[in-house]
Amino acid sequence: MSVPFQKYHGTGNDFLIIHADEYVPDRSALAERECDRAEGVGADGILFLALEEQFSPPRVVMTLVQPDGSTAPMCGNGARCAAEWAMDRTGTESVMIDTQSGTLRADRTDGDITIEMGSPTFDPDKIPVDADEQVFETAIEGLEVTVVNTGVPHAVAFVDDVEDVDLEEIAPPVRYADDFPRGTNVCVASPDGSGGFDQRTYERGVEGETDSCGTGAVAIAVIARRLGHTDADPVAVKPPGGDLQVSFNERGHATLTGPVEHEFDGEVTVESPAEL
Repeated sequence: MSVPFQKYHGTGNDFLIIHADEYVPDRSALAERECDRAEGVGADGILFLALEEQFSPPRVVMTLVQPDGSTAPMCGNGARCAAEWAMDRTGTESVMIDTQSGTLRADRTDGDITIEMGSPTFDPDKIPVDADEQVFETAIEGLEVTVVNTGVPHAVAFVDDVEDVDLEEIAPPVRYADDFPRGTNVCVASPDGSGGFDQRTYERGVEGETDSCGTGAVAIAVIARRLGHTDADPVAVKPPGGDLQVSFNERGHATLTGPVEHEFDGEVTVESPAEL
């Protein structure tokens, strides 16, 4: 038995999208198999989307299952891909995305997709991180990081040049540090000389480096502004997969803007009821 999918990516952060109405008895097992880049289709996760067209603007209920089978409460580029998918089907330029981190508005402007990212928090209990106060430029497992939650936790280190960093060596000890009861994503960022930043991110749930991370881009931007590394708005953040823009409104809420591409369609095999 098979179910259809659509493959989208946002600045290289790629996802299989499956309509939530499709029968998938074990979403975690499917993600573990099909996100594998050697044996499966290859992706940074599977987005299961339920489209509710009766609302204005239309609503999309988004569930992201990651390559390790876990469910992530939020993904900036994933939400932008979900928005493009929904806009393609409804002919609209705006949609609401329901995530485990809250309901967010997405708009298409000049071909790019902008998604609300809520209000980042440095509150240790909400990240969560095992600390009595906010964590700024603190050594954790040998890496000096600032910690923020932008829908998911991020530990961000500013370095001279992200290309000089062995991310696969320095990130896992921080990602699995006892300081983070639910783990954390790990970002490194370096100034680009014009108020923006180059980005590399080791993602929790992917358990490796991704070509882009939207929540990570927001984490870098908000921390850079808090530490006085930039006063730009928007802040340009450049992961390996493309360019993103992070803006802030008067309430401190962030938005994430960048391109989204529909790559191709296909089908994946799932267990039939008789096989269960």
